[in-house]
Amino acid sequence: MNAVKDAWLDRNLYPFQSRYINLRAGRMHYIDEGKGPVILFVHGTPTWSFLYREFVKELSKNFRCIAMDHLGFGLSDKSEGFGGNPEDHAANLVDFVERLGLSSFTLVVHDFGGPIGLGAGVQLKDRVNRVVLFNSWLWDTKSNPEAVKIDKIVRSGLGKFLYLRLNFSAKVLLRGGFSDKKKLTQSIHRHYLSPFPNKISRLGPWKMGKALVGSSDWYQRKWEELDALSELDWLVLWGEKDAFIDQRFLAKWRRRLPNGIFQSLDCGHFVPEEKTTESIREIRNFCSEY
Repeated sequence: MNAVKDAWLDRNLYPFQSRYINLRAGRMHYIDEGKGPVILFVHGTPTWSFLYREFVKELSKNFRCIAMDHLGFGLSDKSEGFGGNPEDHAANLVDFVERLGLSSFTLVVHDFGGPIGLGAGVQLKDRVNRVVLFNSWLWDTKSNPEAVKIDKIVRSGLGKFLYLRLNFSAKVLLRGGFSDKKKLTQSIHRHYLSPFPNKISRLGPWKMGKALVGSSDWYQRKWEELDALSELDWLVLWGEKDAFIDQRFLAKWRRRLPNGIFQSLDCGHFVPEEKTTESIREIRNFCSEY
């Protein structure tokens, strides 16, 4: 790691050995802590493996915890040439899993990490043991009027300016996703702002934002292929105060996963940050039952 470039990183908050792997699409940063059954953590936007830091600290006492940073996020490469939509990230995740030789794991996903992780999981169905889902989706979005409205803004000149010039995703949208704003301390927020110091580094969140509707057809195809995973054991930990990925999304998951374990939590979108202790406990119990 470049000590100067990443001088903002507080190793008390994130006390892990940084590892890197050269994938076909670029150099990916990840952490790999502990021994035992594997738990693979997949983040969304504008987060990175930092989102799961407390999970890795605690669960690595009994499990092997692996959390990567998608290309364009966290400490991974940030390149103009990388496509950056969920399809691309899912392909990278498949490449990552295969290169690490992970033959069996629990998949944990949040936000855009849902389509990415589940999209990869469908392809790696013989390796996924069970799934933990935080607020996310995996179906057509172009029929959702709210998503279409957001898409128009993100794709506009104003949206591009906000994302690339003002770091709007990490500065404003992230904060808006918290129900309890006190949970997003200045120190923690800095760790979500700092990976995006300039225009080029902010392409990842902007490209992901454009994919909310832009990848709608791909989401729907993966939704239709989800039978490959839907019979597994699922734990759904849902922030019930999420203003966008709300109870309507949860209802759709309930219909698709009648045997899933569902736990609603009094928080916003970023459940791993707002309800950390509760989530760790639920995941530990869920993974220890088998």
